[in-house]
Amino acid sequence: MDFLTSKRFITTALVFLVVLNVTLLGVLWWQDAHRPVSGPPISTREFNRHPSFTAQLGLTDAQAVSFRNLRQEHFRKVAPEMEAITKLKKQLLDESLSAEPDAKKIAMLAESIGHNQAAIERKLALHFHALAQVCRPEQRGSLKKVLERFAARKLFARNEHWGGRPPTGRAECTPSSGAAR
Repeated sequence: MDFLTSKRFITTALVFLVVLNVTLLGVLWWQDAHRPVSGPPISTREFNRHPSFTAQLGLTDAQAVSFRNLRQEHFRKVAPEMEAITKLKKQLLDESLSAEPDAKKIAMLAESIGHNQAAIERKLALHFHALAQVCRPEQRGSLKKVLERFAARKLFARNEHWGGRPPTGRAECTPSSGAAR
């Protein structure tokens, strides 16, 4: 009987190839699962919106866990104000688009939004203080730079959205005609 055509050889070769394929797939899966994340962070709602402070500040694992916990706690604390602002802005929009807008109601809604925003800013300052307490003294300068860049980026985005010219291709409403250009 020819060795290469025997049942035992073919069965052994098939089993060996199956084991080899499963092993290769396992290695590929393991490499993909343990690959370091590079590039921009993946944005998922509020917790991962900003780049990890770990690399930028040189945080230890314990500090990184503390940062993550503090950020999650902060977002839970400001959630009621954020929800209130959303509702107030909807009311403000409804009132300002009504046929006869009430100036007093608009002023009251704007003031309420301001009070909620002030509460958020107070909580944010306390949050930054808590983050600074986690850092070593030599890390606090880097934390300040990161937070300043973050604040400048937020301000720039806000100015572009509300103060600048509309992006090309968007319709602009003029007070005189009310029509799109």
